[in-house]
Amino acid sequence: MSNLVIVESPSKASTIKGYLGSNYKVIASKGHVRDLPKSTLGVDIENNFDAHYINIRGKGDLIKEIRKEAKNASKVFLATDPDREGEAISWHLAATLGIPLEKTMRITFNEITKSAVKAAIKEPRQIDMDLVNAQQARRILDRIVGYKISPFLWKNVRSGLSAGRVQSVATRIIVEREEEIRGFVPVEYWTIDAELLTEDGKPFTVRFYGNGKGKLKLSCEADAMKVVDAVKGKSFTVSSVKRAKRRKSPAPPFTTSTMQQEAARKLGFQSQKIMRIAQELYEGINIGSENGGVQGLITYMRTDSLRVSSEAQSAAREYIEGRYGSSYCPAKPRVYKSGAGAQDAHEAIRPSRVDIEPAKIKKHLTADQFKLYKLIWDRFIASQMESATLGTVTADFNSEGYVFRTSGYTVEFPGYMALYEESEDDSKVRSADDVCEQKDIRLPELSEGQTVKQNDIVPARHFSDPPPRYNDASLIKFLEEQGIGRPSTYTTIITTIIARNYVKRDGKTLVPTPIGELTNKLMKESFPDIVNYKFTAKMESELDEIEIGSNSMENVLGSFWSGFEKELALAEENMKNSEIEIPAEETDFICEKCGSRMIVKNGRFGKFAACPNYPQCKNTKKLGEPIKENADGSESAEQKKTVLADFKCEKCGSDVVQRIGKYGPFYACVKYPACDFTKQKTRDIGVPCPKCGSKIVMKNGRNKTVFYSCERYPECDFSSWDMPINERCPSCGEILFRKKGQPYIVCHNKACGFKKAIEENKTEE
Repeated sequence: MSNLVIVESPSKASTIKGYLGSNYKVIASKGHVRDLPKSTLGVDIENNFDAHYINIRGKGDLIKEIRKEAKNASKVFLATDPDREGEAISWHLAATLGIPLEKTMRITFNEITKSAVKAAIKEPRQIDMDLVNAQQARRILDRIVGYKISPFLWKNVRSGLSAGRVQSVATRIIVEREEEIRGFVPVEYWTIDAELLTEDGKPFTVRFYGNGKGKLKLSCEADAMKVVDAVKGKSFTVSSVKRAKRRKSPAPPFTTSTMQQEAARKLGFQSQKIMRIAQELYEGINIGSENGGVQGLITYMRTDSLRVSSEAQSAAREYIEGRYGSSYCPAKPRVYKSGAGAQDAHEAIRPSRVDIEPAKIKKHLTADQFKLYKLIWDRFIASQMESATLGTVTADFNSEGYVFRTSGYTVEFPGYMALYEESEDDSKVRSADDVCEQKDIRLPELSEGQTVKQNDIVPARHFSDPPPRYNDASLIKFLEEQGIGRPSTYTTIITTIIARNYVKRDGKTLVPTPIGELTNKLMKESFPDIVNYKFTAKMESELDEIEIGSNSMENVLGSFWSGFEKELALAEENMKNSEIEIPAEETDFICEKCGSRMIVKNGRFGKFAACPNYPQCKNTKKLGEPIKENADGSESAEQKKTVLADFKCEKCGSDVVQRIGKYGPFYACVKYPACDFTKQKTRDIGVPCPKCGSKIVMKNGRNKTVFYSCERYPECDFSSWDMPINERCPSCGEILFRKKGQPYIVCHNKACGFKKAIEENKTEE
């Protein structure tokens, strides 16, 4: 009898299958197989919060298959992800398969490599119920909050709304930042730049700093012009030159949070995309037989630890010495201390094999996979390199009693900077204090007492910036700093509040919607604990305590419920005689009859624009300005079919509408043709691309004929007239297709030749 290994994803199963012999069969559970029911609370609060789990709808056939394989196996290894969620999935699988807890064989690996997988198989353990209970407690907490508050929102705001324990806090963070921006009063300040000339006539710039007594702020034009009038046309004398050396240390290897922040800043990726690509790199990619075939390229990507194994450190140091020389390798391996509250269950995110350089395998990766892998690889190698040595220069110049300053640096020894430099935090706010001197510019040779000619002097007016809106990177950074959420939840938090229309994207930034602001106001008034930063962080700490066995699930849930139950009753009482007015969503249209900005309304045929002064002004407009009109000026059939999209124009930020074109539905900016943004309408069919792992989407081709392609087309050239299905070939593991117009499915790998009738396979389209 063979051994059965159960993992979460098909791609992970395919990778591990290549590492184990014919004695092992690897099958994917495709995530959870059991969960709380959708139609009821599913938690018996009165009976120690006993959870009622049921098999997830649509997974019946898969569960039967897993049971059949488990029954025929001599050993069943539960190899789901090495975190709380993975432990819980293994526990649910054991319950579904009828495996007693004491007989479970749980295996985990921080990296999917042949050596790591084989080592894990040799040392199975029992399921860790502390980990499971930490996950259960989170799930039950979220279920109680969602099921108790959502009906409250339906009754008092509108149907379809929902509340989440951590998502509500994230919405509050974004709303409060928007309120800060609205209430911000800019402060005027001035700078004065003087362009000076070296002896050979080369210009360089210095900036006003102050006088002999210290720094001065220029708060108005009169202050600035007083200085300009005094020094205009005058020479400058070098009053001091300070030279120093400083060492700059490398940044530590990535955690989930820092990876998402850096990838957002350097690569422009959104959080969800970053984690999807990281998952692909972790689970395994075929990088060619010359590089070892299918390999998991990075360690587990959900971690808050900075710990690195001694083997990985040694491999990095060996590579650094061989590639850059011994001067680039520190005397001792660098060790980084994880932040307070870090779970430290896994290593930092690093390449699973240092010798797999990004350039070596570029042709086997998609463009996005290569970019993220290179970022992770570079960051890790740099984290083990010697510090950089910088020569700094700060020079002061005196003219008519006023001081101008400039500073710069030279790289005397690049150290880790030869490979990688951490990007600047793009959420910093500019103020008068940040611009008092010129920084990091190339300076000529200067000596004290030297006289320098002035070429020009330029005063400039500025205003202090409001705090910036959050983007994926800065929101994740704030959540981490506040102790809200954990590495495995950051992306879900952002995607959830966007999906619920509490927050929308404006370019790269996150902006609250009117309904998000209203819901946040109601939550703050009625459920202050749920949206309280410290309370939410305390709940996270208590979940961590359950994980390490220092607290119990029942105690944490009981403590939470005793306070939440009172809040719920008080909120219901307070809202009895209250009326909630839902704020209107504004459009980009101006009413041509009264000049007001039109708002979005819902009608029997969908959304439309209406004048806010109804009934005094009854002007309405279809959402989507006409592209073409009939000869008599009336709307064409195409115009009448416009529907508002749920995203904004990527070029100008205006509304986007759906239109019917030559090849079927597509999206266009309402300002077309002034703005030429268009986007083909597609539908995600829930199947990964067999070439790159991205989503396969359904599209309309010529004559509105349906076909399927990778969402990244043409960057990834996968396309097919046949419909891909979310199943793998039992013979070779490749993706299966339903043949167009034929009653059977076939394997994507033509050399395999697998073919099976749909009736026998019970495949659903």
